[in-house]
Amino acid sequence: MRRTVAEHQQSVEQLLRQCFSELPASVQNDAGTPVRLDRAVGRVLVADLVAPLDLPPFANSQMDGYAIHTGIEQPISVDNGESTIYGIAPVIAAGAVPAPLAPGMAAPIMTGAPIPAGANAVVPIEMADPNRFGAGDTVRLPAAAAGRFVRAQGSDVQRGSVVITAGTVLNAAHMGLASALGLTELTVRRPLRALLLTTGDEVLTPGDPAAAQGLPAGMIYDANQALLRACLEEARIEVLTATTVRDDPAELLALLAAHTRPPANATNTTGATEATDSTGDADSTGDADAGSPPACDLIISVGGISAGAFEVVKQALGTAADAAVEFVSVSMQPGGPQAAGTFRGIPFLGFPGNPVSAFVSFEMFLRPALTALLGAPVPRQRVVAVLEHAMTSPLGKHQVRRGIYSGPEFESAPSVREVGAESSHLLGALAQANALIQLPAGATELQAGAKVEVWLL
Repeated sequence: MRRTVAEHQQSVEQLLRQCFSELPASVQNDAGTPVRLDRAVGRVLVADLVAPLDLPPFANSQMDGYAIHTGIEQPISVDNGESTIYGIAPVIAAGAVPAPLAPGMAAPIMTGAPIPAGANAVVPIEMADPNRFGAGDTVRLPAAAAGRFVRAQGSDVQRGSVVITAGTVLNAAHMGLASALGLTELTVRRPLRALLLTTGDEVLTPGDPAAAQGLPAGMIYDANQALLRACLEEARIEVLTATTVRDDPAELLALLAAHTRPPANATNTTGATEATDSTGDADSTGDADAGSPPACDLIISVGGISAGAFEVVKQALGTAADAAVEFVSVSMQPGGPQAAGTFRGIPFLGFPGNPVSAFVSFEMFLRPALTALLGAPVPRQRVVAVLEHAMTSPLGKHQVRRGIYSGPEFESAPSVREVGAESSHLLGALAQANALIQLPAGATELQAGAKVEVWLL
């Protein structure tokens, strides 16, 4: 079966949408796991966060200066020439509980300190005469309007308002806000759990004893496991197991079965419970019996789906009773061979074995679907840039080329140039790239200066 890039993107999103709708409630919006703030960055908030208090929680000074009472209600020019001599009240430091301000008095006040009762404006110390604290018993201050340099209570956040909406991918600013509101933890979705499989008799994991005396003839180190683990973890997916499988269909099926059987201690119909460890996060093994691997929510395999004689994924899942997997050809290069379906109801995606193909497959198909459905990872920024050189592309193929993007400088437009060539094994070029150049099907010849869509990595 042949598909366009758009057709396969839609197919993958529909597959995940259907399967994820049956996931444990803690992966969806109606339940969750409380985690400490220092472990919540990058997680997805389950429910709207409602502010338990105002921010600021009290009116306070925006400047070091003098707190005064003014009868001027409208903004005025600071250089209108009017000034008043005030007596000096006790100093108000941040964290203090000030006494009410008496008429005709000005209280030295520090940034963040509470505005005393009776005061309604602050004059910065730089505008005072003398312009330093402790220089006398009186101070001359220019006229100021009510509210000048006063941070009103609730001017940032109002108690009872929604400050972070459900489905938000939490970042550092959210942690600061939650902490300012007095919170120590947030309730987030349990991360999805993925089984990551790379395949091939020729593949060795770095550190394998078989390579202790050097890489054996005909063997290669597994780049895909580290590459896709990083991609999945950036997407806030917990990789339960990343392993290399020999070209043995029975071995592959046994491994899949071990990670997809229902947990024996499940307390709900979806088969998942959560435990919280002493670190304040969900225990990823909390829904499995001792000695048995936890069930996964997503299966990713790399290699074994093309047209060779030893395509282990195709051989194992093409006829397996527990599998419903389609093997398709997408009009894309690299990453043409693709597999998508389910194993025991768990969504299964198969990517080609060449590392660049696997990476491009993740970026083109899985990453956008996860973003659309779960809010993470953050979508790639898409920009238009001009080519620094001519490029060609095969007829009928959507090519995804690796590039180096240069942002706009002064009056020059953003530009991009290819790094490496189009071959799907060129990891060195991928490591240099900061962008993916999109050459849609039909764009067979592009001249220098042509505009192209670029996804920033």
